[in-house]
Amino acid sequence: MSLLTLIITLLLEQLRPLSSRIHLSGWLSSYALFFQHHFNTGQRKQGRIAWVLAVAPLLAAVMVLFWLLCRAHPVLGLAFNVLVLYLAMGFRQFSHYFTGIHQALRNGELDEARKLLTRWRGIPSHELNAEEVARITIEEALRASHRNVFGVIVWFVLFGVLGLGGAAGALLYRLGQFLRARWCGEDDKEPDGFGDFARRAFYLLEWLPVRLTATTFAIAGDFEGTIHCWRTQAASWPDPEAGILLASGAGALGVRLGMPVLHDGLLLDRPELGVGDEADTGFMQSAVGLVWRSVVFWMMLLLLLTLANLLG
Repeated sequence: MSLLTLIITLLLEQLRPLSSRIHLSGWLSSYALFFQHHFNTGQRKQGRIAWVLAVAPLLAAVMVLFWLLCRAHPVLGLAFNVLVLYLAMGFRQFSHYFTGIHQALRNGELDEARKLLTRWRGIPSHELNAEEVARITIEEALRASHRNVFGVIVWFVLFGVLGLGGAAGALLYRLGQFLRARWCGEDDKEPDGFGDFARRAFYLLEWLPVRLTATTFAIAGDFEGTIHCWRTQAASWPDPEAGILLASGAGALGVRLGMPVLHDGLLLDRPELGVGDEADTGFMQSAVGLVWRSVVFWMMLLLLLTLANLLG
């Protein structure tokens, strides 16, 4: 059922992309803020309790609903899985920004590319040159493809294999990601300690998916370059898990990522990742190909595992 659900969801998103998740995001923000407001006393224990209370009831509700729908008819269970996965996963959550920036750079419209990148990241990009815009856009695309596609798929499949309903796995991953962002912030710092458990919980949720994504990049791209960059450069990135993803992606593409960039008039120091040439629109197109080849590889792997299970 996992393979069929993924195929239907990917086709559905390509044919009828969800134009906006603003209402869902707004509800989740209010949901996270409720627990933060009532439990945040600056202690790690309260953060742990709040995380469990925020995540466990939703997971239980999704698993029970999936079980009841499957009892009524397997098609209803399949439809429910597709719905949850459709809301949790998606290229369209970031691809329109990537496509717009790519087209703007190809047309020589640097200011337009900077505006789109600023809108995507929420960080001013007016000081970046064309190469830096392309470089950071590739970095954002690698992160987004993992967080919105590959990470979701891993936990969807794991829960499906365990018989808990793939939808609950997808929900767990996205909730973990959302609570970490809301309670810790992007810089991963929480002085009062409340968000520490959310940070550590998402680290555990991310450990396997990020390594599977990096391995897939090695298979779908330059294998030797990927392994070399993963082993020698990933640990230099401030967030080692993100470092694995970016270093492996840079190695697979044969492009240089990271490196210092200007931010508010100051040079923001960032380690160099990858080997090869500077980023440009050609490498942006290669990044799209790498992501799609990785998706196809995962689908083929799931197909083989499904066939093996049926034959067994």
